[in-house]
Amino acid sequence: MTCFIHLQPVSKKSKKNIPFAKDSQGFANFVIHKNAGCYFFRPPPESKSKHNNWFMVFLDFEKPLESLFEQLDKIKQVGEEGDLDVTPMIEELEAKINAKRKEIYDNLTPWQKVQLSRHPERPYTLFYIEQICNNFVELHGDRCFGDDKAIVSGLADIDGQTIVIMGQQKGTNTKMRQFRNFGMANPEGYRKALRLMKMAERFGFPVVTLIDTPGAFPGIEAEERGQAEAIARNLFEMAKLEVPIVCVIIGEGASGGAIGIGLGDRVFMLENTWYSVISPESCSSILWRSWDFKEQAAEALKLTADDMLSFGLIDGIIKEPLGGAHSAPEEMAVILKTYIKEALADLGKLTPDELVEARINKYSSMGVYDTIPAAIEAEESTEA
Repeated sequence: MTCFIHLQPVSKKSKKNIPFAKDSQGFANFVIHKNAGCYFFRPPPESKSKHNNWFMVFLDFEKPLESLFEQLDKIKQVGEEGDLDVTPMIEELEAKINAKRKEIYDNLTPWQKVQLSRHPERPYTLFYIEQICNNFVELHGDRCFGDDKAIVSGLADIDGQTIVIMGQQKGTNTKMRQFRNFGMANPEGYRKALRLMKMAERFGFPVVTLIDTPGAFPGIEAEERGQAEAIARNLFEMAKLEVPIVCVIIGEGASGGAIGIGLGDRVFMLENTWYSVISPESCSSILWRSWDFKEQAAEALKLTADDMLSFGLIDGIIKEPLGGAHSAPEEMAVILKTYIKEALADLGKLTPDELVEARINKYSSMGVYDTIPAAIEAEESTEA
């Protein structure tokens, strides 16, 4: 992963403007801000103009775009400093950027889609809740052990329709990632989610879940508090919940951590996300005793949205803006809201009994099996 900028280490006690490592345009200043007890770096407001892209983050396979954006910034800078009309050059470069971006994103490998799902600038659950919903009121605790910060949940409304919405939240900086446990929920997180689902059922509110997790937390304390039971209980209860459930995988959909809030009437995946029983790195380490084969593992696992749709495990793929959800998060939120509203409108036409029956039939039909003819079965039993 590469970035236009590289920061120098600075003491947390310092609150002054500081220089950062030289970039392609010389030196600039970063300001230290404090948020939730954490000091972090942010470009001064004047540096975040539409003519400056050096704070963008690029993945390895986006290297060709990085050089083009650098050229674009230099041309814009020359035009501003020299009071010159560089519009034709800018339009030509922007056309090249769009063409190169389309070329890259039309030919992504499964591993590259996994990388995109983990992009540090990718929007998380709270961003979508803020953009999609009105009057969000977060509710805490499982009334049993405590409150899990890895799952956020509460009441909200989408254009006047009250819903219960929940999802994993990874955190947007180092301090918040630790606070959110990197989106890995403990049993109390899944029990909190179930508590709100049962509340939604009681009042007739639809449930919307946004899934983005590297997996359920695997620590010994989570196992002691019944991690497997909490996930299994959620599946059991969600299967017979008498209100509509819409699930959307917005990032990583890893193992039981994802399916613990992922059993729904409609399950969608964003275009550049993945859904699998195991991550490519873990699969590689088990099969090859090394993470070096993660690309091959990602290919073999068939974990992309296209794969899931072909298997009949999801109901649709939500296209992302060109360049991924992180390139145009507000646009992505509008697209996501449209899908959620349409799904809720369709499901709202069904009675509770019809919802439950359709949901159970849907999951019962998943998978492939063969029936052994009675004669062959009898022959095998005799040979045994």
